[in-house]
Amino acid sequence: MAPSTSFFYPDLFFCLLLLLQASPCPAAGGSWSVLLPSIGISAMHMQLLPNDRVVMYDRTDFGISNISLPDGKCRPNSTDCSAHSVEYDITSNSIRPLMVLTNVWCSSGTLMPDGRLVQTGGWDDGYRVVRIYKSCDSCDWQEIPNGLNQQRWYATNHILPDGRQIIIGGRIAFNYEFYPKMSTTENSPSLPFLVQTNDPNVENNLYPFVFLNPDGNLFVFANNRAILLDYSKNQVLKTYPTMPDGQPRNYPSTGSAVLLPLRIKNGTVNAVEVLVCGGAPKGAFVNANNGKFDGALDTCGRIKISDPDPQWVMETMPMARVMSDMLLLPNAQILIINGVSAGVAGWELGRNPVLSPVIYQADNQAGSRFEVQNPSTIPRVYHSTAVLLRDGRVLIGGSNAHDKYEFTNVLYPTELSLEAFSPSYLDSNFSDLRPRIILPVKNSKIRYGNQLVIVFTVSGIVDPSSVFVTMVAPSFNTHSFSMNQRLLVLDGGVANKILGKSRYQVVVTTPPSGNIAPVGNYLLFVVHKGIPSPGVWVQMQ
Repeated sequence: MAPSTSFFYPDLFFCLLLLLQASPCPAAGGSWSVLLPSIGISAMHMQLLPNDRVVMYDRTDFGISNISLPDGKCRPNSTDCSAHSVEYDITSNSIRPLMVLTNVWCSSGTLMPDGRLVQTGGWDDGYRVVRIYKSCDSCDWQEIPNGLNQQRWYATNHILPDGRQIIIGGRIAFNYEFYPKMSTTENSPSLPFLVQTNDPNVENNLYPFVFLNPDGNLFVFANNRAILLDYSKNQVLKTYPTMPDGQPRNYPSTGSAVLLPLRIKNGTVNAVEVLVCGGAPKGAFVNANNGKFDGALDTCGRIKISDPDPQWVMETMPMARVMSDMLLLPNAQILIINGVSAGVAGWELGRNPVLSPVIYQADNQAGSRFEVQNPSTIPRVYHSTAVLLRDGRVLIGGSNAHDKYEFTNVLYPTELSLEAFSPSYLDSNFSDLRPRIILPVKNSKIRYGNQLVIVFTVSGIVDPSSVFVTMVAPSFNTHSFSMNQRLLVLDGGVANKILGKSRYQVVVTTPPSGNIAPVGNYLLFVVHKGIPSPGVWVQMQ
């Protein structure tokens, strides 16, 4: 099909429609900036590291990228001397090319407790490969050719309380496994739920949404329904109701999902909720392959999985979205960003970019939770990414709806740029409300169930009752899902002034166990009147 030259942006249409109805647009906020016009690759996968660098990669069979490997190097047994992975240094706003040896296309990964990114699977020669990246100025990817039992392509990974990761599903992989292995004979338990949620010839259950429940079991959502899985015994403990509309929410009808902030009180989390938003209706994948681009879903489903009889509660977003990303912000709000309003995930199968992010405030009353933000000017369609940075910005990259790099004569050219979205809490008008953490210092080790004294400064007037402390786990982002993402609101008292005019402290209790906060690296934030401090890296042990 010849590429169209017309563009339709539903977020702008939404505001124009409201104007015609003599109603104001929802309050917009946030700002955008282009960090780098090109990083040489299209950032299909992204992970923030605890040294404030971000690893990104696309795939090895896209063709020649726009960044060369250093020192004249080429991949073994290949004439491709370009890089398909880079490391972005946030502080210097610069990139360094890295070399992946095998195909990382549509893979998955987890930041391990020691700060290494352990990435698994991919396509073709990368199906069973485990790749390890430990960041340093001269470090590169290390690869373990047969590190996995099964082929893993479009799988989901999650860190576990013991520091290992579980790898669930993938194309024609109706099972799960662990890494690292406890023994050479460790098997891959079958997971019939992945067979049951597989729509013939479409799937709609790839990259399942997986969250560690505070009881130590895994919430696994695929297609339009979910289970609670005891992965150690391979037992399904609970089957949750199907979402009321019955519409698919996983790849290629790609929605997104988050575990809502976990609020710890007296050593427990009383309410555990999951929010699933967007996707594409049944039949959309087949229709898109035949040139008909169905409108995306404009609904979210919210379920309190800690209830004895949990039920989905449906909400309506300001605009429909498929292939969007959902991120937990340090002030416990949720950002919905990227994506399109028609079609599905896949080569050339999405239409009508949604340029405006949306903030979701989970604690507001139903009907007043969504707030449309200021739009970008760069479409971020299939294969876009987003991660939270330590300073509170959101890093945005990727977008390539083609099976190779395509920059001209296509509807949505391959995007190599890197952007930052700054939520409204970073506005300079709030600088006098913004905390800055003095203690703990970066990379402090904190232990479970202990009291932690946090010292911070605020230049303006402080409302001690409006201070709280959050911990955010850095996530591995690809294909509209942020693996391992969780935000904890720590149990703590009221902030007290200690020294001078602007120095305060708040005493909080650290998470009680690895079920609530698996071992590893977290970003610690102090939030005052909804304005978060820059984060400080801490290590949960």
